[in-house]
Amino acid sequence: MSTIAHRRIDVDGITVFYREAGRADAPKLLLLHGFPSSSHMFRDLIPLLADRFHIVAPDLPGFGQSDMPDRASFDYTFDNIAAVIDRFSETIGFDRYALYVFDYGAPTGFRIALKHPERIAAIVSQNGNAYEEGLSEGWNPIRAYWQAPTQANRDALRAMLTKEFTTWQYTHGVSDTSALSPDGYSLDDYYLSRPGAHDIQLDLFRDYRNNVALYPAFQQYFRTHRPPFLALWGKNDPFFLPAGAEAFRRDIPDADVRFLDTGHFALETHAAEIAAAISSFLIH
Repeated sequence: MSTIAHRRIDVDGITVFYREAGRADAPKLLLLHGFPSSSHMFRDLIPLLADRFHIVAPDLPGFGQSDMPDRASFDYTFDNIAAVIDRFSETIGFDRYALYVFDYGAPTGFRIALKHPERIAAIVSQNGNAYEEGLSEGWNPIRAYWQAPTQANRDALRAMLTKEFTTWQYTHGVSDTSALSPDGYSLDDYYLSRPGAHDIQLDLFRDYRNNVALYPAFQQYFRTHRPPFLALWGKNDPFFLPAGAEAFRRDIPDADVRFLDTGHFALETHAAEIAAAISSFLIH
């Protein structure tokens, strides 16, 4: 088993925590986590791929072990998060790499792809959406906040930041919940419980509307550059529907789209299958 290093690096005044494994001369793979998680979500995947890839998995700003700057000094938008991760990838020497995006990792990674298409060797999207039809009715409370950003609508979303809701995100759509380690959702709840974390996440809920506004630009990138594309989708995801996975074929006709009988956090139950799919897809 390859050793996983746990590192920190300064990126323009923000400390980014990241996990790293694999040979420095191996093909590069950047793993981007989602809400409300951290690079800890890749704990099972990294050892399964580290013999073939140089893997780096950062914690996004405001998440996990990376800095969580005060909202007065850092505007929590996906534009700003993507800018930090873009600079992070440059700082560690990732000049060309395959990109694994999940949930919030998708609007982060797709922004980087728009800016630097020449750097993206391939994309693996695990429940990382870029199409309106991929958004379920579970987004309705957040859409209400987009349309009317009142304090009442903001406060209504605090229910999505509770321990119960985080646990539900992990267990929904999983046929055998005894296969789920409680470590993932327990750690996520710990990070969400830090002072100031709720308002940061509520800011990002509001800014997510700008991700949807960028969907046409993301889709144009897919059509223009046709990156090798693998979609691995937990088909029982309560937020990102299978139609969102199928839609990638509209812009990348040869996209490889596969469904897994699990929920949103597919790595919790299907890490081995996902690792095998990534290996066969990226190494020909």
